[in-house]
Order: sequence, then structure tokens, then C-alpha cells
Amino acid sequence: MDKILEGLVSSSHPLPVKRVIVRRVVESAETPLSQAQCRAMFALSTRLILQGPDLFQRQVGRQVLDAYARFHRDEFEAFFNRSLVLGLLQRGYGELDSRDPAILDYIQSGLRLIISCPSVLELFVLLQVEVLRMVCERPAPPLCARLCQLLGDFPQCLPRGRKLSLAFCQQLVRSMAHFQSQGSREAELRLYVSQVTQVSGLLRSVWKAEPDTLLPSLQELFAIISSTDTSFEPSVALASLVQHIPLQMITVLIRSLTTDPNVKDASMTQALCRMIDWLSWPLAQHVETWVIALLKGLAAVQKFTILIDVTLLKIELVFNRLWFPLVRPGALAVLSHMLLSFQHSPEAFHLLVPHVVNLIQSVKNGGLPSSTAFLVQLTELIHCMMYHYSGFPELYEPILEAVKELPKPSEEKIKLILSQSAWTSQSNSLPSCLSRLSGKSETGKTGLINLGNTCYMNSVIQALFMATDFRRHVLSLNLNGCNSLMRKLQHLFAFLAHTQREAYAPRIFFEASRPPWFTPRSQQDCSEYLRFLLDRLHEEERTLKALSLAKPSENTMSDEFLAQGTANKTQTFIEGPCTGGEERTLIEKMFGGKLQTTICCLNCKSTSRKEEAFTDLSLAFCPPPSLESIDMESITQSSKVKDDCMVQTSFVASSAVEESALDNSLAVNDGCESMNEGVPNDLHAELSSENVTASDLHPVQDSKGVSQKPVSENTPSVTDLLNYFLAPEILNGDNKYYCEKCASLQNAEKIMQIMEEPEYLILTLLRFSYDPKCHIRRKILDNVSLPLILELPIKRTASSLGVVSRGWSVDIELSDTGENIAKKLKPSGAEEVCCPERVPYVLSSVVVHSGISSESGHYYSYARNITGSGPSLGLCHQSKTMALASSNSLLTEEISHAVIENDVDANEMTKEWFLFNDSRVTFTSFQSVQKITSRFPKDTAYVLLYKKQKSSSGFSANSANGLWVNGDPPLQKELMDAITKDNKLYLQHCRKYICRTSGRLV
Repeated sequence: MDKILEGLVSSSHPLPVKRVIVRRVVESAETPLSQAQCRAMFALSTRLILQGPDLFQRQVGRQVLDAYARFHRDEFEAFFNRSLVLGLLQRGYGELDSRDPAILDYIQSGLRLIISCPSVLELFVLLQVEVLRMVCERPAPPLCARLCQLLGDFPQCLPRGRKLSLAFCQQLVRSMAHFQSQGSREAELRLYVSQVTQVSGLLRSVWKAEPDTLLPSLQELFAIISSTDTSFEPSVALASLVQHIPLQMITVLIRSLTTDPNVKDASMTQALCRMIDWLSWPLAQHVETWVIALLKGLAAVQKFTILIDVTLLKIELVFNRLWFPLVRPGALAVLSHMLLSFQHSPEAFHLLVPHVVNLIQSVKNGGLPSSTAFLVQLTELIHCMMYHYSGFPELYEPILEAVKELPKPSEEKIKLILSQSAWTSQSNSLPSCLSRLSGKSETGKTGLINLGNTCYMNSVIQALFMATDFRRHVLSLNLNGCNSLMRKLQHLFAFLAHTQREAYAPRIFFEASRPPWFTPRSQQDCSEYLRFLLDRLHEEERTLKALSLAKPSENTMSDEFLAQGTANKTQTFIEGPCTGGEERTLIEKMFGGKLQTTICCLNCKSTSRKEEAFTDLSLAFCPPPSLESIDMESITQSSKVKDDCMVQTSFVASSAVEESALDNSLAVNDGCESMNEGVPNDLHAELSSENVTASDLHPVQDSKGVSQKPVSENTPSVTDLLNYFLAPEILNGDNKYYCEKCASLQNAEKIMQIMEEPEYLILTLLRFSYDPKCHIRRKILDNVSLPLILELPIKRTASSLGVVSRGWSVDIELSDTGENIAKKLKPSGAEEVCCPERVPYVLSSVVVHSGISSESGHYYSYARNITGSGPSLGLCHQSKTMALASSNSLLTEEISHAVIENDVDANEMTKEWFLFNDSRVTFTSFQSVQKITSRFPKDTAYVLLYKKQKSSSGFSANSANGLWVNGDPPLQKELMDAITKDNKLYLQHCRKYICRTSGRLV
């Protein structure tokens, strides 16, 4: 019969004929055969099964073996013995390798045929040893899957005993770590996934049958994925094991991992990165649960460095998984947690911003049933990020356009989400920014690294740096050997101008310039910082000059001595400005102006005048016109507001600045005592203690301390606020003036006039005010139009006229607000007739505050290069310029808008505006500056710098050596050497970074 079968399979008979003959051979299996005949039949069928050249012959072999083994069981038991099985597993069969899955397939069929025979127990013991050996040899996915299928059908072949079982599980996990797909086509990938699923399914069965093997298996898994050996990358197939780990073990396992002192940070970082890679495994369940649990566990033990490194390294990969619907839910869960917990820096979110719009459009076009729910979740996450990292209008505009049709979460919900997700103690434990190594942006400008809520300083420094004349004079100073704050500012300006870095870390300058009452790593008021900085620079220069005159041989002085000298000043610049031949300081020359306050008693007509220096003007918001129809008490309150917000000056003693800071109110006038001559100290203290602020005049307020914009047809402009600042006002009611001549409190008129204009006019919009009832600082979110060009009225006394007027001339224009009209109709006391000269200014920079509170939010700045000797932008149209009126004329809005539109067109072509947002610097336009608040309601202009036109800034445009007419001056050799050294060091770091990351799998 065996010869008939052998001749049949090799004959050329048609296939139907062969099938008939095979059927007859199978049916003849019941015929008694000798032992030799049975062995021959078993050997032939085995050869057909293992070496058959085609599928038909292999099928014939299986059918014949099955039939003859069933009717000749004893003979088959003797044939299928330990020697045969061991030879197959170790040596293979003929040309068939022992690692071919067909060997295991044959053995599984043989075991099934002798399962009831006693000799099968001997084979089970043999296989228990052999399967352990096989998994130690790292079988490929097809063989490993076939082995697991055999072990699933015959669990008796699994290694017995705790030691062998544990070794088998650990070695099988290691084998899975070496799995690789054999192809990239869909059919090949599906087969690979099914093979991996079979292997992980066997491990689940073993863990369930022998629970003691689970924890050591997981330890082996962690050892594999935490390995820092760069020559081996574990397979993503390990992700299939996660779904078989009981979720009840998460807490215990994560705590054990994160608190184990033997687990190094580098190993934990590698393990977490590879677990995040598992999100790409299509059938893995609960991977996102374990990843998020590990992220939370690391945050609980304050392993923030690991979290930062992993987030920046892997967040783009997680985001890319959102393109694939099969793994999208898990990827979104991990992405949400990573972004919402990484709240100390916008860097992670900004890595994704360029790709968000494309993803949203693709999902919208996909049309899947789950797309809508996914887009709603993604949009909510994006809104939370843009709310938390406000102040990047250029980046967020396209995203807002893409999601405008999707639901936007409420502010309360956004705050709740953000508060529940932040890492513990991150404000005190985290580095503020880990900038990736990269060169300067296309703007050629250098950013400033946020050192931990230091955006208030960064925005001010960039505005001062872009004040071209000021920067050039700082850089031209010869400060070698001097360790002053001005020297540190010069150092900072030099690095901003010449470093190759994308962003510079101003740590030394921050520590030297931070006001002592400013809490580190806490948000502060940029206006308060600016005043303190200018005051320090001014007083320091005066101290140095005084010492140089007293001790010419001493050329250096310590930081501590300079700081102490500045802090101990009792005579402020307000009370004692430079007079006579005394040379003015650089701060005075650049930012110093002079303001005259005249108070006329309306009873005896006597006048009192007081001049004071200023470096910035603080502008209160005009009260709504409707308030003018209210009772006299409201008008008196309005007068108090203007009193308190009249002028802020940087040249004050440190003690006074500290009082202002402790008061937490920007609406307090540090120099109000010097403006009220003849006012008794107790009365002056009573008037100064009034906490009436601009917010009191805005009746529409919510419960969150944000003053809402009153209903108005016209947006107020900076011109309106300046007009309100300079307009005459009546002191009456509780705000009456103490007249020394009358020896009593009297109604009076107060007039403020600018006597000397600064080179750079600093305007602070008083958006923050203290509410004594609620004990919070409110922010006024009103949009304010920013004039590109304005003309400042300067009082030039014409002594030749000698005319004394008892009334103030009144010009009422159509654009006047009710408040301004009311002020113009007030009576006026005696005053010299002056010829106001209108000095043109052009907008240089704008510091924007993004947020709803002065204690939180974010600062960034817009700025452009303007030189004093440059062209007067727009001044060729004098009839249309935005002129700030003197007290007898005000601007019309039509003229303002006409000039702005003309200038916007010019700026759009030249791209001369820059947006400075900490480390990031981008091109922008004046149109973006104008529209910032209307597009982002929390982002409001706060501090403005205007540059006086047609001015030489009090200096010659040429340096001593005549080398800088149109550019910055040459740096001192010591400073240039430091920059050159840092640039070389930076380039070396760039090379190392590229070498380190070039081979990394992301």
C-alpha cells in the first residue's frame, strides 16, 4: 500500500483521479498490517507532511497518517517516540530546519493521536524542556506563535515548577522584545499582529494559572524597556502584554517603580518613552491608562525633569497618532494629560501648533461617525492651551479660524480643567523653559528665556532694547571695571544684539534688577518693574558721578554698595532734579520730562505751582459719559481718580516704591504730596488714603474681579486718555484744596501741563485697580485704540505777552466726550498765556498684558526700530496727523483713523514690527497690534513707548571714533570677547546635540 501511495503522488494522473485513489488508500487503513508495513506507511506520510512539494501532497500525508495511526495506535506509539520528537526539535527533518513551524505542526498532530497512550507523558516531559530551550533561542514571530498554539492545546508541555515557569515567562517576554514584522503590506501586518496576539494570549494564561509569575514577568518587561543600550530597540509588540495586566495592580506597580532608588532617571525616561511608542500598536488596550498612571506617579515624586524631557521628546509622536482612527482615543487621552500637566511653559504645545489646522481639516473631511466627538474633545483641549498660554496671536489665529464652528468651553470649565491637571508644586520645582538648540529666527532678533514667570521683565527689556537711541547710548558707555547695574544692562543688550542663540537667559541681570519685594517665580507688574529699573539706573549713575568727583582715584564700586546707596536716597529726583550745570543722567536724557501742576483757588484766585520730573505718565480710563448726569459726589470721585492716577515717576526713593508695592495698587500717586502745596499733612494723608480708582467708575463688573467694557459706540484711544489726564479739573467736595491764603478748604481748579518733553514718552494705562470692598485687584479689559503718531502739547512760556487771563479758552469739537466737554466748561484761574508747541511722537513699542489679573497672566511686547534722526513717519501730512491737543483743543477720531490706515499700509510693506514673546520672536504688523484686543479679549495694551521725532536725543549721532552713524556702536573688547566665547560654546553644544539626537527613534 505504501508503494501504491508513493507511486500515486508522483504520477501524472489528473487530480480527481488522485483523490479517488487516496480515498481508497485511507479506507484500507482498517486492513491488518505488519509492524514493518505500518512503520513504512507512517514514515511515508511523515515525509509527505514535512517535505511535500505542494499542498496536495501535504494534505494526503495528513489524511493517511491520521487514518493509519487511529487503526494502528500501538504501532504509531512506537513510531512517534521520544527519539523522533527530540530529533525533529533539535535537528529538523531532512532539509527542513528545526525552527520551521511545520515541525511543531507535525508534533502537535502526533500528540493529538497518542493523547490516550501512556508514552505521551514521556513526551510531555521532553517538551517541557525543549520549549524552554526554544524560547531562549528567541524564535521569530511565526515559530513562536506556533509554539504558543501547541502549548495552548497541550498545557502539559509547559515547564513545571515555579523556577522553570518563571524562566519560561521571562524568556518569552524577551523573545517578544525581538519581534519584527516581516513586511509592510496590510496582509503581512495583519498576520504579524495575529501572531503577537497568540503569544501574549499564552502569557496571559500562564499568569492566570500561576499568579506568582506575573510580577517577575513585569519586572523583566520593565528591564527591557528601560534599557539604555542604544544597539537594541525593543519591539512595539510588547504593547500587547499591557492589556493582560490587571488594572488593580496599577497603583502598587507604579508606586514601586517610581520610588525604587535603583531605577535611574535615564532608565525611567527610556521606559516611559517606549511605553508612549506603544500607542501605535493597533490592538493594545489600556496602554494609555498605564502611560498616564506612570506620568502621574512621576509627578507625585516630583520627577519633573523626566516628565519635561519625555514630553518634549514624544509629544509630537503622540499627536501624530491622532491621524489614525484605530489608535486615536488612546493617543488623545495621553496627549491631553501631557499638555494639561505641562503648564510651566508653552514649548510643548507650540511644537504641535503648526500641525493642528491640518489635522482638524483632515478629520472634518474624513466623515467618520466618531469624528465629531473627537473634534469636540480636541477643540476643548486646544482652547485650554490657548487660554493658559495666551499672548501668541500670530500662532493662534489660524487655529481659531479652523475651530470657529466647534463648541468653545466656558472660561469656568477651562479654569477647572487646568487646575485639576497641573503637576504638583511645579511653580517652585520646575525649570521655566527648556529651549531646544536652534539658531536665530528669520527676524534676526534674539528672544529672552523665561526664567520662571519673568515675562514681565522680558517684555520690558525688549521694549527698551528696541528703543534704538537708548540702546546705542547704553552700548557706547565705557564701563570697563564697573560692576554696576548699567554695566549688566549693557552686557544684556550686547548679547541680544550679537549672540548666535535663538534666545538668551538673562539670569545675572534678573537677579541684579529684581526689586527686593518681588517674590521669585511669581508674576509681577511690568510697569512697576520698569519704574524700579529706571530709578535704579538713574540713582546709580548719580551716585557714581558723585563718588568720582569726591574720589577721582576710585573707579569701581560693588553692586551691594550701589544698591544700598540707591535704596538709602532720601531726596528723590522729583524733589531735587539736576539743576544748573549738573549733567543729567542717561535716564533723564532719554525718559525724563517735566510736569507742572497749577492749582488756582476759586475763592481768592491765588495760584500755587509745582514742577516735578517724570519718566512715565499713568493714564486712568475716562469714566462713562453717563456719570456726568449723576450727583456731585460721583463727580468728586472722578476728580479723586484723576488725582490718584495723575503721574507716576520712576525717580522715587526705594522706600516709597516699596510702599506702593505693598499697597498693591497702581492707582496711588507716589508724588502727590509735592503737588499740593499748603495742604496739611493730616489732610493730605486723608486724601491720599482714598482708594477710589478707575474701576469704581465702571459700574458693569462680574464676580471675578474683571471690569467689563461699558457699552459704547466708540473705542477710546490713547489720545482720549491723555486728554483726560491733561484736562483741567475741579477740586471740590471731599477733595477740596487747602488754600493758605484763605486758611481753609476751598474749591479749586487744578491744571497739569507738560513743560519739558522726554525723548521717549512712556505711557502706562491704569488697567489694574484695587477694590477695597472685595480686596482684589480688578482689570479693565476695555479696548484702547493706539495712535501710531501723536503730538504732545508742550508749554512754552511767552513772557513777552504778559497777559493774564481769568478764564480758560474753550474749543468744543464734535469728537469731545461728555467728560471732556464738562472739563472744558469749568472755570479757570489766572495763568500765564503760553504758546503750546506740539512735539511729534511715533509709537515705538507696546507691552501687552494677557490675562484677567495683575497677579497672573502673561506679558509680551510689540516693537520696531525707530531712530531719532530717522524720517518722521507720516509727518508730511500735518493736516492729518494725530495731534494730542493742548488744553484748548482735542482730536477728532476721523483724523486719527485716516492717519493710522496710511501708516498701516506702509508698515505692512516694510515688515518693521516684531512680536517679542519670551524666547519667540516673529515678524508682525501694526494691524496686528491694533486688533489684538478685539481678537483676544484678555490681551490688552498696558505700557506704551513713543519716540520723539526729529531729535538727536541730546547726543551727537557719531561716536568718538566716528564708526557708527547708521548702526550700533562698536563694543568694548572685553564684552566682545565674552560674546565670541559664548557663541563658540553654543556652536559646540549644537554639534553635540545633533550627534546625540541623530540616531534617536522618535
